[in-house]
Amino acid sequence: MSISVKNISKSYGKVQAVQDVSFEVKEGEIFGLIGPDGAGKTTLFRILTTLLLPDSGTAEVNGKDVIADYIDIRNHVGYMPGRFSLYQDLSVKENLEFFATIFGTTIEENYELIKDIYVQIEPFKNRRAGALSGGMKQKLALSCALIHKPKVLFLDEPTTGVDPVSRKEFWEMLKRLQLKGITILVSTPYMDEAALCDRIALIQDGKLLEIDTPENISKRFPTKLYNVSSDNTYELIQDLKSYSSMHSVFPFGEWVHYADSNKGFNPKDLRDYLKENEHTNIKIEETEPTIEDTFMELSEN
Repeated sequence: MSISVKNISKSYGKVQAVQDVSFEVKEGEIFGLIGPDGAGKTTLFRILTTLLLPDSGTAEVNGKDVIADYIDIRNHVGYMPGRFSLYQDLSVKENLEFFATIFGTTIEENYELIKDIYVQIEPFKNRRAGALSGGMKQKLALSCALIHKPKVLFLDEPTTGVDPVSRKEFWEMLKRLQLKGITILVSTPYMDEAALCDRIALIQDGKLLEIDTPENISKRFPTKLYNVSSDNTYELIQDLKSYSSMHSVFPFGEWVHYADSNKGFNPKDLRDYLKENEHTNIKIEETEPTIEDTFMELSEN
């Protein structure tokens, strides 16, 4: 295993950030930590990159203990934190040269590893990092994290605040890096990105809710799911929550996702109920559950 986490816990005063978390990441896998802000993702990343000591439990990266072998781990992992943390006043090239020097290498030595990424920002190599766009900063940060040819790459919410096109390009780059044998642990609050991982762990309030492939997690939604809409979405949500056999109700884009606790549920009965409550232009159609639906289901239990 590239990463092994066993019963890790960490608190900040009275706040329990991570609670008895255990999981493993296989070599060459893209593994996603999926959860909202405050779920404990960054705390786990800091523990695994030896920047933070756990209160209890053990963790290994490439077979090395995060406490006893922290120096060795730092030499063989790449870490891209959530916030842009490179030197804003240095140019693109100067930042990359700086990080290469720290790890005793050069841009030329490992250029093939970062070539697909760096060629996109090389025309701006003399521009200060602070003057780059969000997508360009992201590519520079990833290049700096890769310049020493790490075995494991840690990416903490790398696409937050980045435009959709840059997000898509970023994930295409990750897939190419995976083909080169690099293990990738990535955290994200975006459920569409979760579907691009080989396996994911859903995390909420410092606890793991589920670990599996994105497809299998989507299938774990316990009942049929329906898209429901009407002309008054707010009133629709309130009335659906008041329906006698309601199991769950969540806004989902232009729809409201509705699940019923009755195995013999008939959508016509729900339509009649909504008509009685003066809803108009009612639409009810069965839909496939997503990772987000399963996450909301698990987080409620």
